[in-house]
Amino acid sequence: MSGPGRVLVFGGDGQLGRGLRKAAADSRAELMALGHGEVDIADAGSVADAIANAAPGTVINAAAYTKVDDAEDETEAAYRVNRDGAANIARACARQGCALIHVSTDYVFDGTSERPWRPDDPPSPLNAYGATKLAGEEAVRAAGAQAAIVRTAWVFSPWGQNFVRSMLRLGRERERLTIVDDQTGSPTSAIDLARALLAAAPHVRDGVTGTFHFGGQPPVSWYGFARVIFDLAAPGWPRVPEVQPIPSSEFPTRARRPHYSVLDTSAFEAAFGYPAPDWRASLREVLGELGELETERGAT
Repeated sequence: MSGPGRVLVFGGDGQLGRGLRKAAADSRAELMALGHGEVDIADAGSVADAIANAAPGTVINAAAYTKVDDAEDETEAAYRVNRDGAANIARACARQGCALIHVSTDYVFDGTSERPWRPDDPPSPLNAYGATKLAGEEAVRAAGAQAAIVRTAWVFSPWGQNFVRSMLRLGRERERLTIVDDQTGSPTSAIDLARALLAAAPHVRDGVTGTFHFGGQPPVSWYGFARVIFDLAAPGWPRVPEVQPIPSSEFPTRARRPHYSVLDTSAFEAAFGYPAPDWRASLREVLGELGELETERGAT
């Protein structure tokens, strides 16, 4: 198996982009990460120039419009990044002959399955964000690039806006939290996802292409996820918040969310030899990075 060559990342300032920077530094992989301020992926010329100048063996598209509720009103902006930007990257990769890993989402599904979603299950997004990401997948497939599409879910990390950081903030501000308990998914550490994508990159470079799923295990609801966050982080707090479960109907949002977003990761493991991680261990790592574990706070 050949190596991935130099890895070029679009979306280098986001959660996954920062996870890729960390994972590459830890593994000494050769990686160049570009943020939105350096390249607007909706500008085809800028994308083509970036790929030509970097001469990567593999490109990872971690750039995305991810504001799920805002996408209901900012649909054109979401399509510009999630469809048009993805198309620009895939076409440039096809011309340059470099491999592509394109990151997508569980929100391409409607949440009605009674078993974990497989890569070949028919997509049916419930919201505008999911529709724009599905359009991006279709654009990547149409471009003719040597590409793997990797769907993931419920991404958390020490950086940016995500459920873990929100719970830590709200848990300190409020005595009582109500958390949705009828949406179930696969929490995924951006650091784990980054490691998995770097592990997959040489295989994609060697021609392993298609659509794959990667997410943490076991499945859990948002309420269950919150409980574990506070079980790990809050014992050292002066006050631990009360956490109560509620149905989605009591927490209305502009964009509809799927009730079941659990991903079947077996195809990813079979293709790339990288098993799905236990998100609870990954959560410990992220909380440690944030200095939120009791052992970290007590260290001298």
